[in-house]
Amino acid sequence: MSGESHFKETEIGLIPEDWEITTFDKVISHIVDNRGRSAPTSEKGIALIATNCIKETGLFPTKEKIRYVSEETYNNWFRDHPKPDDIIIVNKGTPGMVCLVPEYVDFCIAQDMVAVRPNRDKIYGRFLFAFMRSRIFKHEVDSLNVGTTIPHLKKTYFPLLKVPLPSHTEQEEIGELYYNLSLKIELNQQMNETLEQIGEAIFKHWFVDFEFQNERGKPYRSSGGEMVDSELGEIPRGWEIRSLDQIADFLNGLALQNYPPTDSNYLPVIKIKELRQGISETSDHASPNIPNEYKIVDGDVLFSWSGSLEVIVWCGGRGALNQHLFKVTSPKYPKWFYYSWIKYHLPEFRRIAAGKATTMGHIQRHHLSEAMVIVPKKEELNKMSRIMDPLLDLYIANEVESRTLRNIRDSLLPKLMSGEIRIKAPECENS
Repeated sequence: MSGESHFKETEIGLIPEDWEITTFDKVISHIVDNRGRSAPTSEKGIALIATNCIKETGLFPTKEKIRYVSEETYNNWFRDHPKPDDIIIVNKGTPGMVCLVPEYVDFCIAQDMVAVRPNRDKIYGRFLFAFMRSRIFKHEVDSLNVGTTIPHLKKTYFPLLKVPLPSHTEQEEIGELYYNLSLKIELNQQMNETLEQIGEAIFKHWFVDFEFQNERGKPYRSSGGEMVDSELGEIPRGWEIRSLDQIADFLNGLALQNYPPTDSNYLPVIKIKELRQGISETSDHASPNIPNEYKIVDGDVLFSWSGSLEVIVWCGGRGALNQHLFKVTSPKYPKWFYYSWIKYHLPEFRRIAAGKATTMGHIQRHHLSEAMVIVPKKEELNKMSRIMDPLLDLYIANEVESRTLRNIRDSLLPKLMSGEIRIKAPECENS
């Protein structure tokens, strides 16, 4: 970071005197567009990136949402294709959403999107990516949106978009800083997706297949472990059947509109929206003077029982538990255990909620009592916890670190793009 700068007034606000202002069309060398056509998709083939594939980090597409086109469609339908380090921009529906092109061998973009190729002689690609993720660019795009029902950013408006240009060295420093912060967040997310998959696979291995290790370190059931009949079928001898509400306490949230903050001291209200998207500037506020059991901290298990039924390990910071959410705890059983069993029953809970003849589907308390779980013997549960607890602890640590990095990245970006904070390469010492 450098010292004091002198500023000048420009179309996008104050910027350092040694920066220039150019237009978007002058820093891109190529535009990839499939002309808004909806391509026929197939079960496999070439990856087709659509608007719903763009992640918060703007780096890698959400793989489970990727569709495909056949090789024939790819060759005949798409005459131009993005290349690595091109930048995808959504130009219809939610204009201004941005994603850096992944390093796929072959892939194409769906309608309502274009890919722009930075002119490397004019601008550093990752700096342009960072700028296109900034509030300055978003404000410019919003001011140029045309269309009534569906916002639409025309490509012919690209020359009207202004771009700040520091020196190429400073562009590299800003671009790499933003990219590496986003990359670390993305890698944490990918690791946590893997941790979830591992946890689910282990849970199934133990509680569906009953292949936990016996006292000799062998898979229990396939090594001749004794099974007994139960209401859920055969289970290992010594194990028991309980209900969800017997292994955990489900605390329903408060109607927090009755607990407004009286000053600037408040807790963000955790509703179903926050469960999916995290705390934001639009989150409601509540008084911090609510009973402690209704306060949420990192690592709490939250379960929305109406609307969009979800269960998560919350890592979004301190908050207040709103109605329609359960905070799930247990004085006897480990967190991974009751969390995994809620996830196991979640598809059935969603089916029940979808069958409600109301505007907001939900489940009731008796559904928790009817959801059965299999409880192992205490010594076996303790051995399982020695495997599962570190997985959950690492998951929480990754999420909390990502939240911190996201706050750093998003608070730095507008200051970097306005020159309020300067980054300069260290000067070489004379030998």
